[in-house]
Amino acid sequence: MIRLAMATDAPPLDPGRDEAYDWLVRELSKPEYEAAKPSLVDRIAQAIMDWFSSLMVPQPGQLSAWVPVIVVVLVIAGVITAIALWGVPRRRRAARDAGTLFGDDDTRTAAELRKHARDAAERGDWDSALLDGFRALARGLAERTVVSILPGTTASGVAESARSAFPSHAAALRRAASDFDSVRYLDEHAGREHYEAVASLDHELSRTEPRFAEPELVAP
Repeated sequence: MIRLAMATDAPPLDPGRDEAYDWLVRELSKPEYEAAKPSLVDRIAQAIMDWFSSLMVPQPGQLSAWVPVIVVVLVIAGVITAIALWGVPRRRRAARDAGTLFGDDDTRTAAELRKHARDAAERGDWDSALLDGFRALARGLAERTVVSILPGTTASGVAESARSAFPSHAAALRRAASDFDSVRYLDEHAGREHYEAVASLDHELSRTEPRFAEPELVAP
């Protein structure tokens, strides 16, 4: 039974249960009580604090709570070990393969090869101009990951692989590869028109978007 005393000289009131409940509800609905309630911002802040508390590292002695942390650490350590054992040799092998071009140890970039081809053309050395011009074309495609040049990859292999990425240039790629092989292996000689055809093809391909983004392995 709730007894409420009035702040006057009137005798204390003794309301019934329902009446006392009604008085209590009205009393608690007053502005001063509403202001004391936690606001929406207060409740959100408390929820965030509870969430941060749940992320705290377990206290010493709580071995079972440390099990998930130990498992995560072991997984990360395993991944790092795998990269150290197998990832580095693969990167080294890829770098070594990148220095092989049509049977030669050639680490020149596509830009460097293009310059050497132009220099040879200015000297009138069309054989060297053609050879370095096609090497520049192949290296440029490899740098763009259109093809992957492996040890033993031939000029015709590069042309065949690049054909799927540049179908409209398939015939020009085959002719350029054939000219390269004729000069490189059959002791034939190139002329200005052969070099200019390769240089023009290289220029066009360098400004054409390939049909695929993933590198394609080229069979020897």
